[in-house]
Amino acid sequence: MASLGELERTLMDRLWAAAGPVSATELQQELADRGLALTTVHTVLSRLEQKGFVVHDDRRPRRFAPRATREAHAAELMHEVLGQAGDRQAALARFVGSVDAEDAAMLRELLGGGGTAAGPDATGAR
Repeated sequence: MASLGELERTLMDRLWAAAGPVSATELQQELADRGLALTTVHTVLSRLEQKGFVVHDDRRPRRFAPRATREAHAAELMHEVLGQAGDRQAALARFVGSVDAEDAAMLRELLGGGGTAAGPDATGAR
């Protein structure tokens, strides 16, 4: 999975928080304090689309939306990092040993089949 740069992450945070698809102009206005040119926002959105993070519609102006939820992205990052571990068991043991009691209880519940374990995102990707 491609990683996100600082500005890409900022735009993704805005897209994830939005109620629906957002235009580049709307994103630029939301980030007015950063003084970004509209062309910069378009460039970053194009990069995010090439990396598979966003999709756009065919309207004018184009409106952009995340391809997957923030939670699906986080899960994919966890899978990627775990896949890079030399010793998966040791990496998982270290992770589980570092979570607080509340997260540990949630993990136990999810692994035991209780609760709602989020599966693939709406596009069917993992």
